[in-house]
Amino acid sequence: MKRLLMSAALVVVAIGAAAYACLARPEAPAGPAPVVYGAPADAARIQRGQYLTKAADCIACHTVAGGKPFAGGLAFQLPFGTLYSSNITADKTTGIGNWSDDDFVRALHEGVRKDGQHLYPAFPYTSYTQLSRDDVLAIKAYLFSLPTVTQETRKPELSFPFNQRWAMGFWNAAFFRSERFKPAPDRSPQWNTGAYLAIALAHCTECHTPRNIGFALNQARELSGADVNGWHAPNITSDPVHGIGAWTDAQLYQYLRSGHADGRGSAGGPMGEAVENSLQYLDPKDIQAIMSYLRSVAPQVGDKPTSINARPPAVTTSMAYSPSPQTPSHLQAGLKLFEASCASCHQWNGQGPQTPYAALLGARSVNDRSGQNVVQTILHGARMRIGEHEVFMPAFAAALTDDEVAQLSNYVIFQFGGKQGTVTADMVARQRPH
Repeated sequence: MKRLLMSAALVVVAIGAAAYACLARPEAPAGPAPVVYGAPADAARIQRGQYLTKAADCIACHTVAGGKPFAGGLAFQLPFGTLYSSNITADKTTGIGNWSDDDFVRALHEGVRKDGQHLYPAFPYTSYTQLSRDDVLAIKAYLFSLPTVTQETRKPELSFPFNQRWAMGFWNAAFFRSERFKPAPDRSPQWNTGAYLAIALAHCTECHTPRNIGFALNQARELSGADVNGWHAPNITSDPVHGIGAWTDAQLYQYLRSGHADGRGSAGGPMGEAVENSLQYLDPKDIQAIMSYLRSVAPQVGDKPTSINARPPAVTTSMAYSPSPQTPSHLQAGLKLFEASCASCHQWNGQGPQTPYAALLGARSVNDRSGQNVVQTILHGARMRIGEHEVFMPAFAAALTDDEVAQLSNYVIFQFGGKQGTVTADMVARQRPH
């Protein structure tokens, strides 16, 4: 891995050095941003900024659990080290209280801080660059209206050469272009709004698009699925088998709006956070606009193709309160773990009678042989507040060994996905929080 990362760094510098000599970075002319239904242009700037800030889900990355909103400090574990999110409150000593409008716009459009240092693209300026200047300044106005928090941002803990911020100039030259969103004249206003929301504000590509050897987004494989912070962000292209092409409009709307869709499972991990912090607050017309855009994304199979078996044999031979008699012997240990820790909420038929969020049938997580998101959910649990409804599943990282998590995961994949899971204790150990 170290040799691969060093090779990638050399490739980035080599490509960037050549590109840096050739590419200019003029500010693209500002064009009219698409209409965002929940944030009308005639709304007060702070009110509009509040909506746009929620749509961009800024709070998810700039707030630690139990911490002050937007004060930063959230750790991003990367293959080459750890980054910590910044304090973006208007505190003048540790936040951005001394930033001018131009400073703030430059950070979001160019990825450059007030002091001229490059930001790392863990901050998604590669997506935010498409935002209009008016929308960027509305976000700033809202952030500056909030209580300030004095909290220093921890320094990055990155290995060489990734700890050299100046090298990001080469990376930007090779992989980034500062340009504003340009509405497609051959597309509907709804589609253009959806593209602006999904790609610029909600930055869906940052999680759902795989990256190239330079860790830049591979736009040729847009939204075909990628791994993020231990979770797998699934394929959300229009592919009918491996993406969302077979989802009904009602299912897709329900999932984006509430984090659950009947017959498709529930959101967890970073997607659960996106629904909790952002998507549930969007105007219904904006959700429909995002759907319009997603429906248009070219179908792709992705690196982790996952087909859904909504009625696996083990479920059809199970009762709500008793398991299938056809469980293979090598999965009996997992069955007993499910019986002890999971069956009371999920039931053997995967219906989850206490809450629809506990339903497992049709979920992509239990149909993925690798079990990546199943393991993450078992280890970390789930917590999501939708309206007045609290979704909760306890974490089992402290209660179960790596081998037990692997056994339980493989049983869940068999029982509710009809597939042979490939989870091992070593895989669990790598995903376990440290």
